[in-house]
Amino acid sequence: MAIDVKKLVVHYVDKKDDDTQIHLRNDEMAVNEKVAVFIEQLHHAYNGKPGKGYCAFSGDKNSVVASAMQSYRNDELGFWHMTEQATTVLKEELNKYAFNETGYLIFCHYQYVATDYMLIAMINIKEHYSITSELDLASSRHLDISRMQLAARIDLTAWDTQAEDNRYISFIKGRAGRKVADFFLDFLGCEEGIDPKQQSQVMLSAVEDYLSEQQFDKSEKDDLRKQVFDYCNDCVTTGEDANVSELSATLTKGDDNPFESFCKEQSYDLEESFPVDKKTVTSMVKFSGLGGGVSISFERKHLGERVMYNDATDTLVIKGIPPNLKDQLQRFMENEKE
Repeated sequence: MAIDVKKLVVHYVDKKDDDTQIHLRNDEMAVNEKVAVFIEQLHHAYNGKPGKGYCAFSGDKNSVVASAMQSYRNDELGFWHMTEQATTVLKEELNKYAFNETGYLIFCHYQYVATDYMLIAMINIKEHYSITSELDLASSRHLDISRMQLAARIDLTAWDTQAEDNRYISFIKGRAGRKVADFFLDFLGCEEGIDPKQQSQVMLSAVEDYLSEQQFDKSEKDDLRKQVFDYCNDCVTTGEDANVSELSATLTKGDDNPFESFCKEQSYDLEESFPVDKKTVTSMVKFSGLGGGVSISFERKHLGERVMYNDATDTLVIKGIPPNLKDQLQRFMENEKE
């Protein structure tokens, strides 16, 4: 599905110690095929980022960005001038935090699948090295899209039609301990709304309770969990919300007690639609853990068959060790005998 880029402006931000330098581009960037491909890559990279937060503009916080954006949409302010005002706010907020940031600040208004978006992202620079035909070392600088940490996307369509849901803005929560989420919320003038991790956990609890009440056998439960996971994983990939009615269609066999009705009857604190936290829903189909130098991961369907757990002795017994692990163990044992 092609991206329709409406507007694009890129500025440069360089903060070292307590000094933030802003280098503004003088005008909008011409939209061409190269720009469209770049924004499409950025769009999919953003969708694939785990651990996003969701929020909405707040009247109790700095409203410069929201006001400028609304003025742009009302044709009262040019796109470049909107980015100038927003970048000024970003500089002020960035100076309040101890972390340094250097990179290109991207503002893009684009449309994807009949939805208007405004993407604001700070993309850092990465050095790449190559060898020339004369066998000399050459270097070049590239945008490090895959490691994007400072980014937020406003669903302009949802802002118009579903503002009361308080989740039309998504943002990358960022690395732990850097308060990146706090910084971007303050910059945008937002307060966090729906919690994808909490909603995903409620959904998992509701699914497990529903499967137990329906008295499916183990194989049926495993198949249905896999279908729910696949549906949720597709939502993560496309950046769309999971929908309870669609989950119900995936889970329900017959019309006696559909999952959607079950959720309402049991009063689960679950929104009709919600963003999915991939790490949380993965636990539906896989057990994993690490600690003390041991890392273990296996598909949930193998518990009780290939993998046996004894709670009393705190042990796991694995039948059918993966061939590559078995080969390593056998070679180690043979070497120990020599």
